[in-house]
Amino acid sequence: MEKDFFFIDEIIPGIRWDAKYATWDNFTGKPLDGYHVNRIIGTRSLCAALAKARENAAYLGFDLLLWDGYRPQRAVDCFLRWAKQPEDGLTKATHYPHIDRAEMVEQGYVAAKSSHSRGSAIDLTLYSLDTGLLAPMGGCFDLMDPVSHHGATNISQVEAQNRQYLCSIMEASGFTSYENEWWHYILKHEPYPNTYFNFPLRQNKKRSIV
Repeated sequence: MEKDFFFIDEIIPGIRWDAKYATWDNFTGKPLDGYHVNRIIGTRSLCAALAKARENAAYLGFDLLLWDGYRPQRAVDCFLRWAKQPEDGLTKATHYPHIDRAEMVEQGYVAAKSSHSRGSAIDLTLYSLDTGLLAPMGGCFDLMDPVSHHGATNISQVEAQNRQYLCSIMEASGFTSYENEWWHYILKHEPYPNTYFNFPLRQNKKRSIV
């Protein structure tokens, strides 16, 4: 692992995560290249901003659940190869019900170069501190559809409010939103704005964070 990258749960103890791309529960239907452990990595700067976001969320009765952080370039390359393969229908209904695979790139849901590979992006949602249940957001993670866009009108008032809570929390913590995906946020001040890393996620010996 690069020296300025850390497992987020080591920097922010108690944070919840479900690294979707290390599992079979993602739009490709299988774990991606480079994801050898179900944990989430970020730069020191990303971790610091997330710690602030977690504090801000608590004021509103929420905590954070992380789905993806640093993403190796080899995983992004997997997306592009998968998008060119024949349709098998296994994940279409859940993740891209109204478009073809190839349209994921055209419509901005999949990119050849991702802010995740710079260590500057995070995919996440909110859950209730009282119940532990995920906040209703009007669509699942990686639903490639207009309903996932900020400002979508065909969601409930509660779902729209929860999206606004998440957006307010993240923007107050040093992130910017991405128009097409309510769950995707990028650091305003990236430490590596022009570098696309490719090291895999592996279980390493715990390092000092000082």
